[in-house]
Amino acid sequence: MTTTTALPYSVQWDDTHITLLNQQALPTITEFIKLYSVEDVFDSILKLKVRGAPAIGLTAAFGVALGANQDGSTDLGEFKQNVTKHIKKLASSRPTAVNLFWALKRMENILQAAKSIPAAKEALILEAKAIFTEDEEMCRKIGEHGLSLFAEGDSILTHCNAGGIATARYGTALAPFHLAKERAFPIKVYACETRPVLQGARLTAWELMQSGVDVTLISDNMAAHTIHHKQINGIIVGADRIAANGDTANKIGTLGLAILANHYGIPFYVAAPSSTFDLSLESGTSIPIEERNGDEITFIQGVKIAPDNVKTFNPAFDVTPNHLITSIITENGIISPDYVKNIPLFVN
Repeated sequence: MTTTTALPYSVQWDDTHITLLNQQALPTITEFIKLYSVEDVFDSILKLKVRGAPAIGLTAAFGVALGANQDGSTDLGEFKQNVTKHIKKLASSRPTAVNLFWALKRMENILQAAKSIPAAKEALILEAKAIFTEDEEMCRKIGEHGLSLFAEGDSILTHCNAGGIATARYGTALAPFHLAKERAFPIKVYACETRPVLQGARLTAWELMQSGVDVTLISDNMAAHTIHHKQINGIIVGADRIAANGDTANKIGTLGLAILANHYGIPFYVAAPSSTFDLSLESGTSIPIEERNGDEITFIQGVKIAPDNVKTFNPAFDVTPNHLITSIITENGIISPDYVKNIPLFVN
């Protein structure tokens, strides 16, 4: 399979550790850190050293395999109890990205089916590797379907980072741009900075520049002006969880962009693998929204920018209702409304 970029893998497995691209250090430092324990994996997810729903799931799956590999139990029941504790701990790291729970459920199923400790350890490693390989292929297909929606010369706006470093490879919302560059298919990308922790500025701009994509960075409050004056042809974003009716949770600020797209009459696309759908939830009103420490608002890169003791409200995600979404791009094809009727045709 041909890769589209020279980007490094954000998550890599070794028999004794996990190698992780530290996304907190980007763009000034390209740093790879080694995770030697489940606690290291938990910390990396919690502190956003790894982020992006698919990459979180991948890292957690490898974390389970790592914990199992290190377990010295000789009793199968005790071994399964220990690994189950690892799964529960990793599941508590972040509440919104459903890929985390999807990956951990797959690992739990493998664990419970194992008939011996050696077989369990081997099977868990193989399952984590399979999740990685599947995600890479899913993202490539998402890129193919997404690119079919664009025309040469289009200007497309994106938010947060749904790219190769947030997945196994290629990305979701950014996958069409990587493929377009490979095929000399001209597209201009406008990337919102994505406050409060600047994933668009630090990560998306960096990633697309690494691939040679024509990218322009804007601050979040420039979106309406940019759409109007730069003739933006569409908006594409990733997702952290999609309900059965198509309501989509994504990085805070996504809802505002969907409202702008509706106002200006341009398409608003969501790109996500089937693992991001949570068909157990009827609508987005049931999606849990993570609220993070207010320091993310009052500090930028360690520099205080707000008064002492100011009250903060820091939701990490918002939910875009299905009627504002033009279509949802998956590895299985492009889903159009009616989402309640059509999502089950693409997502098992």
